[in-house]
Amino acid sequence: MGAKRTRLKEEESGGLLQPVGPDLISRLPDEVLGDIISLLSTGEGARTQAISRRWRPLWRAAPLNLEGGDYPRRKSKRAAWVTKILSEHAGPGRCFNLYGFCLHERYAMVDGWLRSGSLTGLQEIDFSGADFSESRRPQPMPPSALRFAATLRFAWFSSCDFPGDGDMPPALDFPHLKKLLRNVTVSEDALHILLSGCSVLEILLLNYSVGFSRLRIRSPSLRSIGFIAPAAESSVAITFQELVIEDAPCLERLLPLNPEQVPATIRVMQAPKLQTVGLLSPGISRLEFGKAAFQEMKALSLTTSMRTVKILALESLGPNLDSVVDFLKCFPCVEKLYLTKTMKNERAYNPLDPIECLEVHLKKVVVNNYRGLRPEVDFAKSFVLNAKVLKGMDFAALTSCNDKWMASQHRRLQLDKRASPGARFLFERAYRGISIPSFHMVDPFQWVWQDKLNSVWHKELNREFD
Repeated sequence: MGAKRTRLKEEESGGLLQPVGPDLISRLPDEVLGDIISLLSTGEGARTQAISRRWRPLWRAAPLNLEGGDYPRRKSKRAAWVTKILSEHAGPGRCFNLYGFCLHERYAMVDGWLRSGSLTGLQEIDFSGADFSESRRPQPMPPSALRFAATLRFAWFSSCDFPGDGDMPPALDFPHLKKLLRNVTVSEDALHILLSGCSVLEILLLNYSVGFSRLRIRSPSLRSIGFIAPAAESSVAITFQELVIEDAPCLERLLPLNPEQVPATIRVMQAPKLQTVGLLSPGISRLEFGKAAFQEMKALSLTTSMRTVKILALESLGPNLDSVVDFLKCFPCVEKLYLTKTMKNERAYNPLDPIECLEVHLKKVVVNNYRGLRPEVDFAKSFVLNAKVLKGMDFAALTSCNDKWMASQHRRLQLDKRASPGARFLFERAYRGISIPSFHMVDPFQWVWQDKLNSVWHKELNREFD
């Protein structure tokens, strides 16, 4: 492209006005243009070579992004397309997503791709979209994937066997890795060796990983940990049974992501900045926070309180309010409380024995799977009549929410006698189902309410009492 000034002219072939003017973009330094190209899809980045001679070497030198969404739709063309891109690009690499490639069929090919010089310096690697067959035993993770340890910032290893501790490099360090997501078979020793080499790790997500029974966390940087244990009927001999947070000074979120698939024991020894906890469920046989201990969600000891926790999500705690009250004593500064199943209330709140959370802190309560039956009404009414700074209480109802039912709920919940005059109460019809939080949201339980709403009836059935 030339830099001389010209005017708009009409192309005879198409009758369209084509702007022809000074090419200011091409005047930018190579480093800036390379950053621009690296933000494009793989195909678009490669096509910039056709712009002019000035652009031809830029794509080959810009950081390479091989994203799964950029691959050809036809599987028969994907492998050839990836091979061609890697052969033409000089590197370095930024992102490589193995979307749609089955290791059983292309193990040697994938291993060869990962050894390519085009991926040297890779920052993100993603096995999560790989086309694995559940009927086959997972393939070992290609050893070449570990050669990026020094540069990786994001890694998702999925559906493969991680190298055992005997096969791990003696000094495997990930000095820049901030996000580690895993769905693999890995031994306990190998897992701890891996985590000990992640000095700046902030997010750890373990979904259905097997091969270890106990995970110990000692991390100066970890901020979020989420996990789903294998299903109870899993045929795997060694499954995730115990999580111990020994020392995590920056940990803010502890998220069991499926209330039906959790380790039997969770112990939190040192987590002074913990802010978000849940979904806690009866599937956790033993739960400890400092010296506070719960057995199947019933308090054994409440000698420790964690005042940093602001968001708490609880699965079914029946048959009475006692369990909820005990958790609010353990976490006295909770501001948002999510209850994914309603429960009975067999005791009245005693104002002579006030609960700090209800008196000073609790601002939002969400009750899911609400039918409006007497035990559920009595339970919910405890918050209506005693949460003094409550701003809102949402009910995801398993009923039609017609006018008659709504009027009955208004009366039975004694909304006219609410402890917090400014509190608003919202009823919406919602679908039944397990509520699994979103690991990536600021408030990971927010969608438990929002996503279950029947959007067709949302406007018609929305009710607020002033």
